[in-house]
Amino acid sequence: MDIDARGPRFGAAVTTVVLAAVLVTGSAWLLAWQTLAFLLGAAGGVTRSPYGYLFGKAVRPRLGPPTEFESPEPPRFAQAVGLLFAGLGLVGLTLGPDWLGLAATGAALAAAFLNAAFGYCLGCELYLLVRRVAVRAE
Repeated sequence: MDIDARGPRFGAAVTTVVLAAVLVTGSAWLLAWQTLAFLLGAAGGVTRSPYGYLFGKAVRPRLGPPTEFESPEPPRFAQAVGLLFAGLGLVGLTLGPDWLGLAATGAALAAAFLNAAFGYCLGCELYLLVRRVAVRAE
């Protein structure tokens, strides 16, 4: 079943704010929260992530009906990519080196910002690329 395309974009906006706060404060706890949010989104789909849940319960009822839907698989894959970068960032911020934490968090922030501001999902595009390559290999 397809999902409301505004949900992942809302999640990306919240993620952008959280990751920017991590870079400003250097808070490993805040990055741990975001890593958990990515984990839940990758494991259960974006509608089961904390931000997807917030969108479904508090934001979507206040909006008009959705006009655009998307397949849930690409955003779910994007959550897994975010999990990878947030996990690397968490390792860097807690165990070192600091540059790893900052670089991985910055990369995740850039991807989240692109989705939030422009609707361009890097993780989704990566999913589609991997899928095209797999189909050609068959």
